[in-house]
Amino acid sequence: MTLPAPAHVPESDEVHSVRRALRSPRILRTEVLAALVVALALIPEAISFSIIAGVDPRVGLFASFTMAVTVAILGGRPAMISAATGAVALVVAPVMREHGFDHLIATVLLGGLLQILMAVGGVAKLMRFIPRSVMVGFVNALAILILVAQFPHLIDVPWLVYPMVAFGLVVIVLLPRLTTVVPAPLVAIVILTAITVVAALDVPDVGDEGELPSSLPALFTPDVPLTFETLRIIAPYAFAMALVGIMESLMTAKLVDDITDTHSDKTRETWGQGVANIVTGLFGGMGGCAMIGQTMINVKVSGARTRISTFLAGVFLLILVVGFGDVVATIPMAALVAVMIMVAVGSFDWHSVAPSTLRRMPRSETLVMVTTVVVVVTTENLAIGVVVGVLVASVMFARRVAHFTQVIVVAHPDEDTRVYKVVGELFFASSNDLVHQFDYAGDPRHVVIDLSDSHIWDASSVAALDAIETKYAAKGKTVTIEGLNEASRSRHERLAGRLPVGP
Repeated sequence: MTLPAPAHVPESDEVHSVRRALRSPRILRTEVLAALVVALALIPEAISFSIIAGVDPRVGLFASFTMAVTVAILGGRPAMISAATGAVALVVAPVMREHGFDHLIATVLLGGLLQILMAVGGVAKLMRFIPRSVMVGFVNALAILILVAQFPHLIDVPWLVYPMVAFGLVVIVLLPRLTTVVPAPLVAIVILTAITVVAALDVPDVGDEGELPSSLPALFTPDVPLTFETLRIIAPYAFAMALVGIMESLMTAKLVDDITDTHSDKTRETWGQGVANIVTGLFGGMGGCAMIGQTMINVKVSGARTRISTFLAGVFLLILVVGFGDVVATIPMAALVAVMIMVAVGSFDWHSVAPSTLRRMPRSETLVMVTTVVVVVTTENLAIGVVVGVLVASVMFARRVAHFTQVIVVAHPDEDTRVYKVVGELFFASSNDLVHQFDYAGDPRHVVIDLSDSHIWDASSVAALDAIETKYAAKGKTVTIEGLNEASRSRHERLAGRLPVGP
């Protein structure tokens, strides 16, 4: 099962511009309605994340408002939704629990500052080192987590919840076949809410998730001493928050890039997230980052493509919870569960687990994907899962490339000379075995090692070549290394004879 395709929106710079959207009633309608659906879906999640962080629900709701509005203006990925998230909530929860609310806000402010510094340092460019298999694992794990997050709303609940969820799923799947004028998720939410109110059904609703705020957010200054002791307390959590926030945001941005076939400015997105967290902290919010579920609702389900949807999602959220809190509180959770189930189903990369794909895909690629999924789902920490996935991918790549390196005897110019040719890349994984591929006892007095079809990448390779020369020298034989390209020659001349070669 896949998500219904949204109304077709031409993928061009003109359509992606806010000015173009404002001039087109059709595109503007898509953006506005998408934002409304996202805002409705944000409310229960923001409340849930507030509970995880140990703060009042208003802290998460206000954080979602300030994050969305700020990133809409400053972020590098149009149509991506940023708000209070579970990953950030898990990181900052210990600060709230052990040191209180003021230290939590100080952590959010420092985390935002660190994200800006990371953006200046070019951290976003590291995204190119994340393999596709890790990206697929990241997406699949998020889909699983989104689905699992709905279980509490489906366990030990009135039986009416189940037919309501089923009805919502039917509306979301079938309505787009009739019309795409209004997003199907919004129709499902409105119909189920109307049924609940008119029939006075006793089912869990948004109001059961927590108290909604009745006033606008106000500026807040954390009351913490400006000392090294305070920095010592909050710095580790702020650094973890900054890393998790950047990683989730950039991975989500790349996913949206792929869906919309466009390119976004990852560096701008990084410092935009940092500024958004600082603004959020100044208004007493718990911080956040990009949200995969709400982003998929906005981009893939509803067809939004511009910053208008992100901005309005934050504005609608504030209007709904402050101005129409009593109405929003009556929305049955079954409606939102149906929306999120479809988001999970649509986000999962079903092609990656198809038998035909698994048969063709190298086992190392599948291992990386599965490892990423397992670690993310087990730890519920996307950053740890991605880091482990990249490490496994790096080991698999190094192992595969190392096996391509060969040492071949190519010539015997005379009885006193033997020529070896090294074919392949020399780095720490392949050079460790290089020393054992020469016949030190049986070779003649002079040995030539031809590296014209190879490349020296690191100090380990230079140390290995030094070890080879040392072993031949111990038997009274000489070695000549030739065929080095310019980069390899420079590295070899700089390090040769200056590295320990072992006993």
